[in-house]
Amino acid sequence: MQAWVSGIKKSPTVVIRAHGVLAGILDVAGRDRRVSANAARGVDLPRKQSSRERRYLTHSQLWAVANNAGRRRVLVLVLGYCGLRWGEAIGLRVSDLDFERRRISITRNAVEVGGKIHEGTPKTHEARHVYVPATISELLESHCEGKSKDALVFPNLYGNFERKTYFDSKKSTWWANALNRAGAEKMTIHDLRHTAASLAVSAGANVKALQRMLGHASAAMTLDVYADLFDSDLEDVADDLDQAISSQVVAGMLRPEAN
Repeated sequence: MQAWVSGIKKSPTVVIRAHGVLAGILDVAGRDRRVSANAARGVDLPRKQSSRERRYLTHSQLWAVANNAGRRRVLVLVLGYCGLRWGEAIGLRVSDLDFERRRISITRNAVEVGGKIHEGTPKTHEARHVYVPATISELLESHCEGKSKDALVFPNLYGNFERKTYFDSKKSTWWANALNRAGAEKMTIHDLRHTAASLAVSAGANVKALQRMLGHASAAMTLDVYADLFDSDLEDVADDLDQAISSQVVAGMLRPEAN
């Protein structure tokens, strides 16, 4: 399996997608007891390299974009505050929402392959719970009123999976229109996941909490991707340490040593 992955001479994105499709097939085969174990698990995958500057929205910018997204307003807010991947969000069903505990259960991922959308396991193949801010949870609950437990939370107009949207200055897409009307700069829908990470860190989330929220395989991966968000923390840590030194260390110990 490792040799197969390493032998795909394509971009990291193509390799990761190909691996994900095969891993999903083997998951089903495992549940049907046709294979004893999923050989695709634990395989080293290439890292995506991007030279594009990561973009983050502020609270006010996020709400401005959401308020200009029409019927997709709640979807934008969930992506921007909960950090779900696009496929995780459009694959959500009402039964995945626990309004009393204010949390979302991520158990599936809807991925478009060859023009068709297929449901599979989350990207890391592990289910997780994402806790939702009370304001967003209330909007979600109102959004789901009258829907059955099996209904999609964010369907298209025909009740099917919503297709991923892109920013295209030459085409009128709902995402491009929402950004333009809100006066926001050009960005991808995936940047809402980055926005969620940024807002969570600014609210005090540590690396481990952010890892669980985003569904990363490890905290090291989270730091790899969002190291820039924690840069300002280093100055805060230094200031906190200085206060601790001043308040707890005996004053005499701070005197310079005699020559």
